[in-house]
Amino acid sequence: MAAETTGVDLPAIVTLLGAAVVAVPLFKRAGLGSVLGYLAAGLAIGPFGAGLFADPMAILHVAELGVVMFLFIIGLEMQPSRLWSMRRDIFGLGLAQVLVCMALLSLVGLALGYDFAPALIAGTGFVLTSTAIVMQMLEERGDLSAPKGQRIVAILLLEDLAIVPLLALVAFLAPGAEDVTMVERLTGIGIGLGAILALILAGRYLLNPVFSLLAAARAREVMTAAALLIVLGAALWMQVGGLSTAMGAFLAGVMLSTSSYRHQLEADVEPFRGVLLGLFFLAVGMALDLSVVAANWRLILIAVPALILLKMAAIYVLARIFRASHREALERMVLMAQGGEFAFVLYGAALAVGLISLPENAVLTAVIVISMVLTPVFVLAHDRLMPKPPVSTEGLPAPEDDGDAVLLIGFGRFGQIVSQPLLARGLRVTIIDIEPEAITTARDFGFKVYFGDGTRLDILRAAGASHARAVVIGIDNPGAATRIAHLLHEECPLIPVFARSYDRRHSMELIKAGVEAPIRETYESALLLGADLLRQFGDETAAIEDVLADVRRRDTERFALQLAGDASSGRTLIIGNAGFALESSG
Repeated sequence: MAAETTGVDLPAIVTLLGAAVVAVPLFKRAGLGSVLGYLAAGLAIGPFGAGLFADPMAILHVAELGVVMFLFIIGLEMQPSRLWSMRRDIFGLGLAQVLVCMALLSLVGLALGYDFAPALIAGTGFVLTSTAIVMQMLEERGDLSAPKGQRIVAILLLEDLAIVPLLALVAFLAPGAEDVTMVERLTGIGIGLGAILALILAGRYLLNPVFSLLAAARAREVMTAAALLIVLGAALWMQVGGLSTAMGAFLAGVMLSTSSYRHQLEADVEPFRGVLLGLFFLAVGMALDLSVVAANWRLILIAVPALILLKMAAIYVLARIFRASHREALERMVLMAQGGEFAFVLYGAALAVGLISLPENAVLTAVIVISMVLTPVFVLAHDRLMPKPPVSTEGLPAPEDDGDAVLLIGFGRFGQIVSQPLLARGLRVTIIDIEPEAITTARDFGFKVYFGDGTRLDILRAAGASHARAVVIGIDNPGAATRIAHLLHEECPLIPVFARSYDRRHSMELIKAGVEAPIRETYESALLLGADLLRQFGDETAAIEDVLADVRRRDTERFALQLAGDASSGRTLIIGNAGFALESSG
């Protein structure tokens, strides 16, 4: 697209943002995920779709900064001690997966008639999984910090490290490589290791003092600029040392993971990361050259499934060897089945030294992009065919009747606080919760908590609701809390029921279900905060108590009017503090 006289290509920027804003919500709403939305949008507006962009690779080179920033943010979450605890997964599982996949995937090229060197490079490029796609999908699935997600992160880190020896392998296999002396090779390795050491030392001794000085200046925009400088500077430094830019950003993040400025840095970088990572996926979609696919469709039709299936098989077998469950191995297999962005770097280096030809590079690039496009489809199929299993309740205690104890339903933050005065007074309390993890944690602290779904009448009966001294509904699901209240009102109407409510509307629903005085979960804490503010402003304790009493009185009166209006006309009467202002739903 033509640039404007100002030098800013506004039509291009608007087109890219518009494509993302339209496509991604549609794909997410359809359950296909944001990554596939970006890829489809890129294909639609790229040179082989609507033709609005002629050079997607130029956009891709800029958008790779999104991957760099993503790894910086991941690094911020990885304290050195945590990274050290992952060393077996990184250098054990990760190294095994890279080596086994290299050997297997190289066979595809040999079977298709390529010479050894091009076949090895082609297969090795496919080994390098897309960090951007996998990290994004792990984040969307909520698995990034889970143990299974951390194992995938460990493998991705090893693959990022592997780009260094793989680029050295390209140089070794290149025509005329025998002219390079061993001293030159060792020098290159030494420069790379020196770059890593220098970055670690700078992170340890320089970054915190620098950010202290900048924070003292109280210039927010300078802090943002410094955050970007750290990320991009570390990436550039590693690139100069012949290493991966993403690895440089990751190491910078790790060095700052224990810094008191960590959260500020993450907040400053996050908006840039999100936009650039989306731009990266758009550019990948644009890079799918449909003319190359059409001209080599037979070769691609063989290569794509062969490479994907072999890589899937290797990942699954290695996962099982390293004691992953069948379900985790399958999930890792579909998430990591594609080639990645570092394959473009490897193939570009191979093209530059004459290991592969220009048409071969175009075909390999198309294979990588197609595999990236297919990954969200594989994950979607996996989730449809292998839905998450119901949470295992094996070994958890079932509810039992503790006589005339207080029955507490829900042992989250609210329920734990409610239980403390009861237990302190020596009252017997039967606690039931539906979250096995919460039950296990509570038992570790000496609480007697049973597994049970309070919306089931048989569970309520088993827990002794019909002759409990009182029942407390402490769960944070308004709909479920109302259902429980209705069940208790019908089954045991003489038992007093206390409940946590979400807001005024929920309180009215609970009252209709038989709860006498629901407690809004944020009301009293907000009043206490207001009292603290008045105390800060110099008000006397007696005056503060008078104000709080007046606020509570007027709130009770308004609530009574609302309840009466809702009961008589089917609508809620809203009256403000002075009789005319609108009131919030809280």
